[in-house]
Amino acid sequence: MKLVIVAVGQRVPDWAQTAWDDYAKRFPHELKVELKAIKTEPRGSKTVEQLYAAERKRIEEAIPKGARIVALDERGTSLRTTALADRLKEWQLGGTDVALIIGGPDGLDPEFRQASHERIRLSDLTLPHAMVRVLLIEQLYRAWSVNANHPYHRE
Repeated sequence: MKLVIVAVGQRVPDWAQTAWDDYAKRFPHELKVELKAIKTEPRGSKTVEQLYAAERKRIEEAIPKGARIVALDERGTSLRTTALADRLKEWQLGGTDVALIIGGPDGLDPEFRQASHERIRLSDLTLPHAMVRVLLIEQLYRAWSVNANHPYHRE
């Protein structure tokens, strides 16, 4: 099984890339994590609907065929770490890849968001996109550590 993080936005600060790389290498071989950075649509004079459509097309092209789609959304379900660990276990038992989607500056296309299999919220706060990537991979690693009885997660 593979966790594919599809994130709109290509440039992140060095600290965010370093943190991402650090957590990505910690995952066991049976649970691969991959980042697919998607180009942000240039804002210019385009409508929000045009921006959504362009970014949605790129997102959909990056999602592995047959993957479970989990949209990160401020209106999504709030999860405790142990609940995320349970979700991760379910995803692993399901055997299909899971694509976790981080939208661009304007969020995700509403229809795409509604069509996703799940919607989860990382925080009630508005976070910079680079921080979301780091927080997401850290929480996925923590969820794995809970399930593996690894000492990383201590309550």
